[in-house]
Amino acid sequence: MDDRERDAEGRARNARPRDALGRPLPRGAEGEERAPEGVVRPPEVALAEAQALLDAGRPFHAHEVLEDAWKSAPEVERQLWRGLAQLAVGLTHAARGNGRGAATLLDRGAGNVAGYAAASPHGVDVDGLVAWARALAAVPGTATDPAAAAPRLRG
Repeated sequence: MDDRERDAEGRARNARPRDALGRPLPRGAEGEERAPEGVVRPPEVALAEAQALLDAGRPFHAHEVLEDAWKSAPEVERQLWRGLAQLAVGLTHAARGNGRGAATLLDRGAGNVAGYAAASPHGVDVDGLVAWARALAAVPGTATDPAAAAPRLRG
């Protein structure tokens, strides 16, 4: 028998509360409000919401917004949104002190967004994000203040 928590569509979901960096907390603890999953937002709204979450030191939650945008984006923009979500996860790992995980996700995210430098869809600062990601990936695995290290998604 499957005892996992499930959403209305039957997909497995962990309903445990989470902290600002997305780490599960004990059941009954007071956690951070989570961004709703599966919400289709216009690109401008997704970028604004993700930026607000990054600025507030909540990169894990920004990742959830960007992941929704990636899943609903037109095929031609999917790698951009995927890369943006990976950059937010990379910052999450950096904030948790996981330098290796941070470097992996930041490098992967930078590689995914770099191909959009000529077009910069939706005003995304592709060159700035790639430079930011590579600089943060080069920092050893000490915990990073996520709000202080938050990138600017748009130029």
